[in-house]
Amino acid sequence: MSIRILSLLVGLFALITVRPLRAQDRPSSIFEQLTQKEMNRLTLEVDLTTLLAGRKTNKYFPARLSLEKGGSWEVEVKPRGRYRRKVCEMPPLKIKFKKKALQAQGLDTLNEIKLTIPCHQDEQGNELVVKEYLAYRMFEQLTPVAVRARLVRLTLVDTHIGKEIQMTALLLEDEEETAKRFHGQLIEEYGLPVDSLLVNQAALVTVFQYMIGNTDWDINMIRNVRTIRSMEGGKVIVIPYDFDFSGLVNAPYATPSSESGLRNVRERFLVNTGLSTDALRRAALRIKSAKPALMALCKSRYLSADSTTDLQEYLESFFAQIGSFLEPAPSSRPLSAD
Repeated sequence: MSIRILSLLVGLFALITVRPLRAQDRPSSIFEQLTQKEMNRLTLEVDLTTLLAGRKTNKYFPARLSLEKGGSWEVEVKPRGRYRRKVCEMPPLKIKFKKKALQAQGLDTLNEIKLTIPCHQDEQGNELVVKEYLAYRMFEQLTPVAVRARLVRLTLVDTHIGKEIQMTALLLEDEEETAKRFHGQLIEEYGLPVDSLLVNQAALVTVFQYMIGNTDWDINMIRNVRTIRSMEGGKVIVIPYDFDFSGLVNAPYATPSSESGLRNVRERFLVNTGLSTDALRRAALRIKSAKPALMALCKSRYLSADSTTDLQEYLESFFAQIGSFLEPAPSSRPLSAD
């Protein structure tokens, strides 16, 4: 395929998409305040001992969140997630701010943020958080229609015993904020027909998930995707999140979906919910054109040299297989990344 045709197709893909509200057209959110730069330093003080004892509940605990360079908020936190709250030393958390406090600072009243912390408190745990962060940034590199995730350097203070733990963590915008940015409405409708979807976006999600080796998602079951009905045209926007079960991240606890028939998460399987070959081809071409930027993201200063090399080699194995999407019918058989 010529470069000219590739450029035209990618340009067409870019035109048929959704644009987020401009920052100047909406008030700043607390998420944006806390993530103005990469690796902002935050301190979260909470009775962690009691919270961990109640990790199976949805109970909120009082806490205090502070920025290193000034600014603090009285908040509430609770455990969240399903699998990670079962197997990890510390579960992911949801942080809830007081709306009146946000209003007093001239911020949007969107008052919830998700916090992903290392499953285990060691260097590998920190690197797994960074790898998942890079998966978010890769999708954001492909389209602005993405969930925003930002790295922070977190000091977690257990007020019960006076112990401090420092870690790399990930702040994730809540689904309500995602929906508002794309002036849409969150929906939970199982078995959405293909013609109800914004097809180019759904196809990009599908091929991206194949690229990172993720089978832990499903549009029909609304698993690890946010589905937002656009107020402009009524089509449903699909946006992926939660990539710790992907081959790119390769967490030690990750397993492929039983439906895929894969042996491990480093293999790939195309999870397709009825999208056309043409739609998948356009998505593959879009990703192919972004290869230099995607490979550059692997060179994070927060990763070891070995982890950087592993990410690059894993992506290269995808680009070596990308021709299967440019043929008349994309393959849905398991393809090894080894």
